[in-house]
Amino acid sequence: MSESSQRFKGRFLLEKDGVSFLGGQRIDLLEAIGTHGSISQAAKVVGVSYRGAWDTVDAMNNQSDTPLVERTTGGKHGGGTRLTDHGRRVIHLFRAIEGEYQRALGTLAGGLEDFDEFQRLLRKFSLTTSARNQFSGRITRLLAGPVHVEVHIRIDAENQIIAVVTQHSMQAMGLVEGMEVYALFKAGAVVLSTDTVLGISFENRFCGVIRHLHPGDLYTEVSVRLHNEKIITAVVNNDVAEQMGLMTDTPVCAMFNAANVILALV
Repeated sequence: MSESSQRFKGRFLLEKDGVSFLGGQRIDLLEAIGTHGSISQAAKVVGVSYRGAWDTVDAMNNQSDTPLVERTTGGKHGGGTRLTDHGRRVIHLFRAIEGEYQRALGTLAGGLEDFDEFQRLLRKFSLTTSARNQFSGRITRLLAGPVHVEVHIRIDAENQIIAVVTQHSMQAMGLVEGMEVYALFKAGAVVLSTDTVLGISFENRFCGVIRHLHPGDLYTEVSVRLHNEKIITAVVNNDVAEQMGLMTDTPVCAMFNAANVILALV
């Protein structure tokens, strides 16, 4: 094996600290969704729970510029699922590398156009944090004040997240416009409102519909589906959720302060 191939092999590791982050079950799940057009059937085929399958899909969609899976109308659980063109392309790239490892490495080392994009996608899926909401995007604007900096992050064609960091953090991270970053925030920082025209002083306000409700002993986890299959997760007290009349397909807005957003480098 050439020195070049060895270097590229290191960049294509599909495990980090012994844990798969893109491959194995995730790729199997995507393929099963493509075959069955149903996330419940795909979950059974792969051997994971229905909720676990959705959590995996949500994580991949949130961390990808373009959704890998999209929801369709109808179906046993209120909507079917299908792969996007981007999702099929990711599977194709993965299987090509998996099936013809050494030859693929040689081809990629020779300048395959898809290499940089695929490597970038692998890096995105390797992030592990306790924050329930994780989005990748590109900095479009930095508004600097004497102490703090307002950071505008474009996560897709329709939506952006605003974060606030100190001048010291901006310099330490080397933040500049055009840089790709993660925007992370906890579900507990998200406030929900069923009044989609209500004016409240949150820097971040995203409106969509409730896709899933997961009641617990005290709190209910609420998944809000936005445009382009992005998901924001909130945690609401059970009594409050009942008072608000929250249910699947209810239109809601998810709001949170810029100060609650933590930035991480890709």
